[in-house]
Amino acid sequence: MIEGYKISTNHDDMDVSVIHGFISRSYWASGIPMETMSRAIKNSLCFGVFLDTGEQVGFARMITDEATFAYLADVFVLEEHQGKGLSKWLMKTIIEHPKLQGFRRMVLATRDAHALYEQFGFRALANPQTFMELWVPDVYAKRCS
Repeated sequence: MIEGYKISTNHDDMDVSVIHGFISRSYWASGIPMETMSRAIKNSLCFGVFLDTGEQVGFARMITDEATFAYLADVFVLEEHQGKGLSKWLMKTIIEHPKLQGFRRMVLATRDAHALYEQFGFRALANPQTFMELWVPDVYAKRCS
């Protein structure tokens, strides 16, 4: 625990406007529509970081079948709350969550936070040639047209 903060997995606690505000300006989901973000939150195992007052300052979500596989996405801590250990606490909470135990594989994509995730056992793909993707980089722009 970190004094003055709490982590919740209750969907009712998630502040979609704060989450969308950050994610829609991120390098990985720039321009994501509010409705799409809301649906993503609804269908994921979400972790919110909050001040004791209830104000949301961080977020992450796991997309999972709750049996064998999970994909970690949309991890952030607002800039004014960085440097306090919140990202590490958030990751520890996620990795230790009862619904995320015994999986064969957890994956994520990051451009700049490798050092954080390596502390929790994540490594570069051992065999990247065995993974494929269907990538539509401008999907949100197409939806708005």
